[in-house]
Amino acid sequence: MSDKPLPFVYQFAAGAVAGVSEILVMYPLDVVKTRVQLQTGNGVGPDSYNGMVDCFRKIIRHEGFSRLYRGISAPIMMEAPKRATKFAANDEWGKFYRRMFGQEKMNQSLSVLTGATAGATESFVVVPFELVKIRLQDKASAGKYSGMLDVIAKTVRNEGVLAMYQGLESTLWRHILWNAGYFGCIFQVRQLLPKVDNKRAQMFNDILAGTVGGTVGTLLNTPMDVVKSRIQNEIRVPGVVSKYNWAWPAVSTVLKEEGFGALYKGFLPKVLRLGPGGGILLVVYQGTMDFFRKIREGKA
Repeated sequence: MSDKPLPFVYQFAAGAVAGVSEILVMYPLDVVKTRVQLQTGNGVGPDSYNGMVDCFRKIIRHEGFSRLYRGISAPIMMEAPKRATKFAANDEWGKFYRRMFGQEKMNQSLSVLTGATAGATESFVVVPFELVKIRLQDKASAGKYSGMLDVIAKTVRNEGVLAMYQGLESTLWRHILWNAGYFGCIFQVRQLLPKVDNKRAQMFNDILAGTVGGTVGTLLNTPMDVVKSRIQNEIRVPGVVSKYNWAWPAVSTVLKEEGFGALYKGFLPKVLRLGPGGGILLVVYQGTMDFFRKIREGKA
């Protein structure tokens, strides 16, 4: 497979294709993850969940199968710029750091640094979309909003324009940790795997590397994802101090009130999505980039 660099627009387009492919396959797991993360009770009762399977079962039974796709318009609109930014920023920051440190090729440390910086870059794109998605996915909000535009209109009207960036700090931490783990692991796993000379074997290697990277990234960032969900779902009232404001104090609050396990609420559906989802992302991204290379070389 050729590693010939392509211009930014091709990286952006390939990332967009990869992101939309992943979200269409994995979105129901994201709904379940958010529901479990927002829950502060013990999982007893018809409106509570004691795990991933119970959440799936109760959503389908009480709300209908279509509820598993509620709020997907925001992620679909977000996914193209989000994933495109992820991969394009990772490639561009990689070039920047190689020049800065005088390295001809990427190494493990640069891969982690590049991934973390790309994650921070990505965060500024995704925060408003994430806020809309979280509020649509929460069962308590189901009757408050008719759709994505209604969430935006009511949030801006009732809480101000800046409320759309509520949770930016926790989102930064979430994406820095996930991308550092994801891209760092991809580099390491690729180094450990035997070299291949055909596309089928390369695809298997990419699925494995992406899945490992997605799993490690999820282990690192789930606590920040839990507090981000709660920060973004909380309606801001003037003069009232919110329970969840900043990432690390929110982590402390969850630890004190609910215990360490609460910081990993929703981990199973999240890792099932972002582990294999990380593999899907990498394979589709690499495949799309190869397709673009063939077009540019006049071979397609």
